Amino acid sequence: MGEEQARGRSLAHRVPDLGALELLLAVARLGSLGAAARELGITQPAASSRLRSMERQLGVALVDRSPRGSRLTDAGALVTDWARQVVAAAEVFDAGAQALRATRDSRLRVAASMTIAEYLLPGWLLALRAGRPDTAVSLLAGNSAKVAELLLAGEADLGFVEGLTVPTGLDSAVIAHDRLTVVTAPAHPWARRPRPLTTAELAATPLILRERGSGTRQVLDAALGAPARPLIELSSTTAVKAAVISGAGPAVLSELAVGEELATRRLTGIPVEGVPLRRDLRAVWPTGHRPTGPARELLSLTRSQGVSGG
Repeated sequence: MGEEQARGRSLAHRVPDLGALELLLAVARLGSLGAAARELGITQPAASSRLRSMERQLGVALVDRSPRGSRLTDAGALVTDWARQVVAAAEVFDAGAQALRATRDSRLRVAASMTIAEYLLPGWLLALRAGRPDTAVSLLAGNSAKVAELLLAGEADLGFVEGLTVPTGLDSAVIAHDRLTVVTAPAHPWARRPRPLTTAELAATPLILRERGSGTRQVLDAALGAPARPLIELSSTTAVKAAVISGAGPAVLSELAVGEELATRRLTGIPVEGVPLRRDLRAVWPTGHRPTGPARELLSLTRSQGVSGG
């Protein structure tokens, strides 16, 4: 290959890789190709092949091999000096990369819509802490629209939403399933009716609702085919439950959120016919930036411990 053609190739094709340079340094230090191979954890034939390949790449002989050992040629001694500088620079690069990973792994910022934040994330974060006790985790709770806003602004590393669609600019993975259920106080007239509610009855009744932008509200509006009628709008699931228990009116909430209240009969579940209230729960992150480090581990935990509300 001519000198001009060689200059046109990328540096990666013209400069030996780090493994070859580390081998040459070990040969220079130990005076034996076999000893260098053992130190690097490779076979002697593999070391010989790597050295020959480096000599072909550079176009010069680097080592004289004999029964008494291996000795650097004059060119080999010069290349070894250069190799020390390259390997030292690589060690600085590696240390810097490790420091970046340590900084990344020292914290995790999670944004989640309310139901997931209140009823699922605590268990997931406890499991994460068992494996990463030194990672500081902050949780930002809000509706699904707020979660998307935080992720796109770079203020969260991983998000969780409950809506029907994935917000623009985000990639997602389904991690669990949930179902919404109509609930009332035990004294409400619906608690004594002999037959299920119809879609028309539910659509015509003012309900205690989460605020616009919440995943629960999105699913309910889609199931009814029109916006639900608000009796009261509240910004948290806990507030909605308290209002229903007080007798203010009916609501539609996640089964995850009302399991305890249904079991203790502080709330009554009302069957509804013809209304599809099942939904997917999703992890979300900015498009093209798949989670890494603690965020990736948390995502894996959600899948291994995922729940299903039916």
